[in-house]
Amino acid sequence: MGVHRGTLPASTGAPLTSERIGSVDALRGLVMVLMLLDHLRETWFLHVPVADPIDARTALPALYLARLAVSLCAPVFVALTGVAAFLFSTRHTRAETRAYLVKRGLVLMALEILYLSELYWGVASPTLWLQVIWCIGVCMIVLAALIGLPRSVLLAIGLLIVCGHNLLDPIQLQPDQALFPVWAMLHQRDTIALPFGLVAKTTYPVLAWIGVIVLGFAIGPWFLPGVGTRTRERRLVGLGCTMLVAFGLLRLANSYGDKPWFVVDGSALRTAMSFFALTKYPTSLLFLLLTLGIGALLLVALERRRDAPVVTALAVFGGAPMFFYLLHLTVLRVLYHAAYAIWGSTQGSLFVVANYGWVLVWYVGLIVPLYLPTAWFSRFKASRRDIAWLKYL
Repeated sequence: MGVHRGTLPASTGAPLTSERIGSVDALRGLVMVLMLLDHLRETWFLHVPVADPIDARTALPALYLARLAVSLCAPVFVALTGVAAFLFSTRHTRAETRAYLVKRGLVLMALEILYLSELYWGVASPTLWLQVIWCIGVCMIVLAALIGLPRSVLLAIGLLIVCGHNLLDPIQLQPDQALFPVWAMLHQRDTIALPFGLVAKTTYPVLAWIGVIVLGFAIGPWFLPGVGTRTRERRLVGLGCTMLVAFGLLRLANSYGDKPWFVVDGSALRTAMSFFALTKYPTSLLFLLLTLGIGALLLVALERRRDAPVVTALAVFGGAPMFFYLLHLTVLRVLYHAAYAIWGSTQGSLFVVANYGWVLVWYVGLIVPLYLPTAWFSRFKASRRDIAWLKYL
């Protein structure tokens, strides 16, 4: 990795820092809390389909705005996973860092297949949903293979993938072609036939996300103790503004990085909705520029308000993100099946609410009940460093 600002390379295992960065935890917590809103939609409002990208002509504006806000979740979380991996590497040898990334990646992939897929879609379903947790697991394993490269090379790899992966969009393979399963995992959202009648849906093709986690790792030195807060903030503001300007220019050009936007006659609102309707599956360059640009600026804002009660509360969610992720999805499934058992279906075969406002009511009502066990687990995890498996949650 090289030496940065008087620090030692990752291969030495020198203990450079052991303290968590509050603003990073707060930003991670913010995106986890936003994620709850989208999963509530998928629980109580699933009868209203959400296209990718959202159809600006027909989407409910409130639903569109909520979906736009939660777009921050995956890009910010994957980038911060790369940052966290770098900080981990400053306290461990390169071999230890690689082993941790591989083990953590395999744990995440197993959780997606063995628990989350069955939890959310039903144990009788023959479909394995390879979603964001699977994607992060794969990205961590790939990162483990790359961390020995010089930082300049990692930056080049990350930028090449993030900026250039949309050039591969025209490549569409068919299920009978030899490389179809690999390509469906990497860049083509599709369905892969598996033995025993199972199928896997590659909801999160991983190629672009690999670029994001690599770039997160590459900017990890910005978060070392030897880097002043003002210096880090200046770099993050510069990075965020650069990404947002690049987003604006590319989106106005309407030629690369996502599906074209369009003018909706007689509606400035829906025209604006079209401009910001971006593709998440597989994620586009413009999706990443907008969300990561905003994420960099949010990180600065949270750093400057790090002592505010709301920032402290968000850091609790960010200190135990996997626990919160598993907890809130489990709670939502229990609530859904309880409601279905009591009242039955309200729309086709689903129990859903008629108005999106009720989704927001559920959102407000669940924040505190979910905060309390998350805060307990965060304290427990911090106090029991002797329990090795806790670091994988």
